[in-house]
Amino acid sequence: MSQPADTLLATVRSELSTAQLGDVLDTLGRRHQFLPPAIQPAVPGAMLVGRAMPLLEIAASPDDQSFGLMFEALDSLQQDEVYVAAAGAPPFALWGELMNTRALANGAAGAVLDGYMRDSREVRAMTLPVFARGSYAQDQRGRGRVIAYREPVRIAEVAIRPGDLIVGDDDGVLCVPADVAAECVEKALEKRRMETVIAREIESGLSTTEAYEKYGVM
Repeated sequence: MSQPADTLLATVRSELSTAQLGDVLDTLGRRHQFLPPAIQPAVPGAMLVGRAMPLLEIAASPDDQSFGLMFEALDSLQQDEVYVAAAGAPPFALWGELMNTRALANGAAGAVLDGYMRDSREVRAMTLPVFARGSYAQDQRGRGRVIAYREPVRIAEVAIRPGDLIVGDDDGVLCVPADVAAECVEKALEKRRMETVIAREIESGLSTTEAYEKYGVM
């Protein structure tokens, strides 16, 4: 039975990991759902769960000081949405303290950047989970501009659509397509329960070979 979206998000936050969800997506034939491993949490141990609000950023000329649609996209963030910036890892920052402040005020779930953030000390002191390729203070003014938002984007091999489930933890960032999100969460919960049983049996002396032969999971 499908869960309401808010219950689904709460369940993932409290009970699941990217590893468990990613394993289930493999069994569902969705084998390219992890974003590049260089995209990591600004604060180790952070957990991000929300619905994707994707946007596309491209290079801009030095004469273009407008940032394109970036402010419009940022202002449009809603409760539990994730600002997902597809930008191709440009050599400038895609995120900073004031953007973080605005996202928090809107009730956003976090930010995922195919690139860098800046104002790192201030961003890390806030409660909003931010995942990025690292920190780099170079400003994006005159270097990048957002040309579209709330439209499908691609980061490496991963297609991200508005409303997809975005989950991030210390092991990476995962996009769970909205059309399989409820099924994926349900099966991941089953996997988690099974892993608990297997762990107890291994602690009691069952070998990993025997465990895999018995349960087909390891």
